[in-house]
Amino acid sequence: MTFDVNSLPDVTQLAIPFFILAILVELTIIRLVPDRGDYETRDTLTSLLMGTGNVVSGLLLGFIAYGVLLWAWQFRITDWGTSWVAIAVCFILDDLRYYIYHRIAHRSRWVWAEHVIHHSSQHYNLSTALRQSWTSTFTGMFILRIPLVLVGFHPLLIVFVGGLNLVYQFWIHTEAIGKMWRPFEFIFNTPSHHRVHHATNPRYLDSNYAGTLIVWDRMFGTFVPELDEDMPRYGIVKNIGTYNPLRVAFHEWVDMFKDASRPGLTLKQRLGYLVAPPGWSHDGSRMGSEALKADYVARHPETAGSPGLPGADTLQARQAGVAPGE
Repeated sequence: MTFDVNSLPDVTQLAIPFFILAILVELTIIRLVPDRGDYETRDTLTSLLMGTGNVVSGLLLGFIAYGVLLWAWQFRITDWGTSWVAIAVCFILDDLRYYIYHRIAHRSRWVWAEHVIHHSSQHYNLSTALRQSWTSTFTGMFILRIPLVLVGFHPLLIVFVGGLNLVYQFWIHTEAIGKMWRPFEFIFNTPSHHRVHHATNPRYLDSNYAGTLIVWDRMFGTFVPELDEDMPRYGIVKNIGTYNPLRVAFHEWVDMFKDASRPGLTLKQRLGYLVAPPGWSHDGSRMGSEALKADYVARHPETAGSPGLPGADTLQARQAGVAPGE
C-alpha cells in the first residue's frame, strides 16, 4: 500500500487536541498525587508562548529548510516512495538523524543557543514539551536531513515522520509516569530516560539524546539510567531566572556573541565561543559538562565510575593532563 506524498497530514497540528487533553489529565493527577510533578503558572505560560512562537517562526521561515531539501531531491539516487515500509525506514533513519542533531545541540554552542530554550524551565511537565526555539532555522541543522533526501525519501515524507517523532516526544515530558516495562524502556525513550536528559545533576549532563528510540544512546555510549538516589533537578546549569519570552528565546545568542566579540581575543578563541561546547572559555574560567562531572567526583569520590560519572582512573588522567590509557 502506498500513499500520495501530498496527502500526508501535519501530525503536529492534528495532535494539538491530544496535547491539551494530556496536560489537563496531568494536572489532575498532580492535584491528586502532588509528588508526581508540579506546575507553576508563569512558567507554564512562558512555555506556551514559546510554543506559539515556534509555530509562527515555522510558518515564516520553514520554507528555507524545505526549499533546500526540495532542491536536493533532484539529486536523489532512488525513490523509496510512500509505502508503509518506506515510512518505517524513513522514521528510523530520521530518528537517528535526530539523535545526531540533539547530540550536536549539546556539544556546540552555536546549536545550543537555540536548543537551550527547551531546557530553560526548572519544572518538568507536559507544558515543558511545548517550550521550543524560535531560531532553529538559523543554526542550519536542517542540512542533516539532506542525506535522507539523497537516498530517496521525499522531503514531505521526512517532514511527516519528523512530526511523528515530535508527537511521540511530547508524552515523555512528565513526572507523573515512573519507570515502565523493562523491554519497553530498553528500546524506547520514556519519561524516566528523558527526565535524565533534562536534569542538571552532574551525572546526567549530556546524556539520553534519543528522540523515540533510546537504543541509539545505548549503542553510542550516551545512555545514563535514572537513579532513585540521585533524582533529577531541572533547568540549565546557570538558570536564567526570567519568564520573559524574548529573554528566554534570545538570551544565549546574546551572551554567545558578547563572548565572541570580547576585545583582545584571537580568531580561534572567537570561533571557540561560537562552536565549542557550552561552558568553554578561552581562559578556562568556566566549566563544561566534563569538568562539572570531574569536579563532582573529586568532591564525592565514592561516586567514581557510577552511571554517568568518570572513573577514578579517568579523573586522575584528566588531572594529570593526559588522555585515559596513555
